[in-house]
Amino acid sequence: MTARSTRCTTAAKTRTSRLAAVAAIAVAGSMLLTACGDQTAGGGSATPTKAGESVNSAPLFSKLPADIQKAGVIKVGTDATYAPMEFKKGEEIVGLDPDIAAALSKQLGVKFAFESGTFDTLLTSLTTGRTNVVMSSMTDTKARQEGLDDKGQKTGSGVDFVDYFSASTGILVKKGNPENIKSLDDLCGKKLAVQRGTTYEQAAKDQAAKCEKDGKPKLTFESYPTDAEAQTRVKAGGAVADLNDSPVAAYIAQTAGGGNDFDAIANKTDAGLFGIAVDKKNSQLRDALKEALDAAIKDGSYKAALDKWNAGEGAIPAAKINGGS
Repeated sequence: MTARSTRCTTAAKTRTSRLAAVAAIAVAGSMLLTACGDQTAGGGSATPTKAGESVNSAPLFSKLPADIQKAGVIKVGTDATYAPMEFKKGEEIVGLDPDIAAALSKQLGVKFAFESGTFDTLLTSLTTGRTNVVMSSMTDTKARQEGLDDKGQKTGSGVDFVDYFSASTGILVKKGNPENIKSLDDLCGKKLAVQRGTTYEQAAKDQAAKCEKDGKPKLTFESYPTDAEAQTRVKAGGAVADLNDSPVAAYIAQTAGGGNDFDAIANKTDAGLFGIAVDKKNSQLRDALKEALDAAIKDGSYKAALDKWNAGEGAIPAAKINGGS
């Protein structure tokens, strides 16, 4: 549950994602976000005035902070290696998240400019002001809201989330499922591969502790900078499974190697919310995004984006703020 357009030639990230022609993208990533040109979703509508200035006619433009109104753009941090949620098609960042952003753009009247970076550095880029929001299949958790690391230690002020999608855990295994994995409990005694900094790294730790508590064989795992690397380990036999978001795992199984590399098992009992992360000090932007998402849900553009990527099962009926647990 974890939890991303003209681009630059350097990118970094790892997540799982939805429909498109690339199932696993190994991206050499720097620890900092890499500027990727004018990788934008949507745009504003302006009406000339007598003074030669322009007035944005988008319905929610006035709800945005003044600096974003002036800039005409919301800078988005993402990890564009997580199809079908966010990934690169050539030099363009595409996927479900950019399409939802385009629906929000029509309501807000500004562009969403996506920049790709490694997933575990995205929140830092937000709090330092390099980006305005993070939209990268990021699971809304209380720990992230409160700025806590995986040991419960305070590492920052935390963020607010505008929740926009629901996903459960997907277990990605080799084609044919040779180990007959049906649930997380079947992973006891096995070795996993997961992406670093995701909720699935913590899920692997939690499952390892559960295996030990239940008296079952030890579960081990290795963490990688990108999910593409974790997939490679599974394909090569170095790990039995890769934990992922359910729509991403399903997409990879459908597309990798022409559908011949992996199978995906969904664990639908543990659904969690993806959220757009916003600095806690920027409540005006947070509230504008929530209102824009509710408008996109109402006018059908949100549903159209999900249907395009076969992700309709993850639809939510209304936007939420900090609805994660």
